[in-house]
Amino acid sequence: MRTAGRSESSGMRTEARDAALRWIADDVDESDRDELQAVLAAALGGDAHAADDLADRMAGQLRFGTAGLRGAVRAGPNGMNRAVVVRTTYGVAKWLQSSGSSGGVVVIGRDARHGSDVFAADAAGVLAAAGFDVRVFAEALPTPLLAFAVRELGAVAGIQLTASHNPAPDNGYKLYDDSGAQIVPPADTAIEAAIADAPAALAVPRSDTWRELSPDVLRAYLDRVASLPRGIARDLRIALTPLYGVGGQVAVDALHRAGFTGVVVVAEQFAPDPDFGGMAFPNPEEPGACDPLLTLAEDANADMAIALDPDADRCAVGIRDGERFRMLRGDETGALLGEYVLATLDRAAHPDPLVATTIVSSSVLGSIAAAHGAEYTETLTGFKWLARAAGGERLVFAYEEALGLCVDPGAVRDKDGIAAAVLAADLAATRKAAGSSLADALSELDRAHGVHLTDQVSIRVTDLDVIGAVMARLRAAPPGALAGVPVTAEDLLPDADVLRIVGAGVRVVVRPSGTEPKLKTYLQVVRPADAKDADDVLDRLRGDVRELLAQGMP
Repeated sequence: MRTAGRSESSGMRTEARDAALRWIADDVDESDRDELQAVLAAALGGDAHAADDLADRMAGQLRFGTAGLRGAVRAGPNGMNRAVVVRTTYGVAKWLQSSGSSGGVVVIGRDARHGSDVFAADAAGVLAAAGFDVRVFAEALPTPLLAFAVRELGAVAGIQLTASHNPAPDNGYKLYDDSGAQIVPPADTAIEAAIADAPAALAVPRSDTWRELSPDVLRAYLDRVASLPRGIARDLRIALTPLYGVGGQVAVDALHRAGFTGVVVVAEQFAPDPDFGGMAFPNPEEPGACDPLLTLAEDANADMAIALDPDADRCAVGIRDGERFRMLRGDETGALLGEYVLATLDRAAHPDPLVATTIVSSSVLGSIAAAHGAEYTETLTGFKWLARAAGGERLVFAYEEALGLCVDPGAVRDKDGIAAAVLAADLAATRKAAGSSLADALSELDRAHGVHLTDQVSIRVTDLDVIGAVMARLRAAPPGALAGVPVTAEDLLPDADVLRIVGAGVRVVVRPSGTEPKLKTYLQVVRPADAKDADDVLDRLRGDVRELLAQGMP
């Protein structure tokens, strides 16, 4: 988030002061009022840092997009707090009512982040007062369970209070529609308009009467996940970490119910911790995040390792590759499970299956689909699009390279790290029983479809304007060659803020992150299975992309 510059006019400072006073008067939370009052007093006292902080907090309403809300937990309209949640939920209620869903069931869940419990209660109170049949999970549970509950209960919407794998100071608000998938345009703009018209938080009616969900929903989810394995082998030792999130016990229960009882966990990361043990970025993709898991896998002589992100909608898989364990890239796991789903699919039940991935993921899934006579499609980034591929009804598998896997679209139309973990364990156990391994399975895919190497080069910024400037420069002067290969650029505007740069056997996709202050580039090198230079080509491509991005940095 960009911090307001210190050269702002005194008029802007006055606007921030007046806006802060109005917000304080209308806030529903005493501690938030005190927090913003303290920032305002420091700013008025000449503290330049406090003045910048105040201007940023009052810069506008935290933006509601197709990922819902996500931001730092702090007082003021440009933060995650009770007043923002109340006004946001008022907008959601108005949108549902205008869509003909008045009085329907709305399911509300939460993770264990700072503020999630009170935010969930506020959302429930606003919707109950608006006449909806509100059902609330009594404890912090994984996001996939919320997505499952929407379909299981025939709800008109679902709300999960979570910031997924964002840093500990953040929280968020994720909205699902009646299909059980995350909302897509134009719902986001309609909701944002309704939020803009919302009264002050204190004036929004709230009720304290709603229903807690019974444990039957969790049992139904676990029963469904336990039915996913295709094979009968269960001899497998699994090392697992939920990275201090809410997925640990549910994942262990799901694996046990499916017959995989040989599970050992990273003890210090197992219980939910809103501070994530001090981790700066509780994301299995971050370098070093899975080191304790890999150590446990080695020490316990495990067959595979599994890391969930804090709300358990993402799953990272670790395998023994040679002498040591390593974590698979999301594309590798996507290819393994995509092949497994298609190879074991009941074609009588799914005569015309569809698999999907995103434009930034490896293209190997397309080759795998062709080999199985299945349809393949690519969507824009985000599971809100993947879940709706070709209407969503024929979808049997979808994944995105950022560790998102949907292995059971009929139950959960979103990424589901727990279901993916169970299916990955099934594949690993089946391979082990046959004297093979997941590493062998990857080698077989290389031989059948060519070597597809993928990587990311990302830059994290403090000033979001930098990302726009770099994207503008790349659009104005795209490279003519990368890794010694002539390339051409394709701009996906206005549909998406994405630039694709493609040449023979190389591809780079550049886009701003939708959830973090990052500019992301996604690299792919495709070489024949008998080629020996794939790693060298990827190294050259990685270096060229880093140089390309550096040219646009201030």
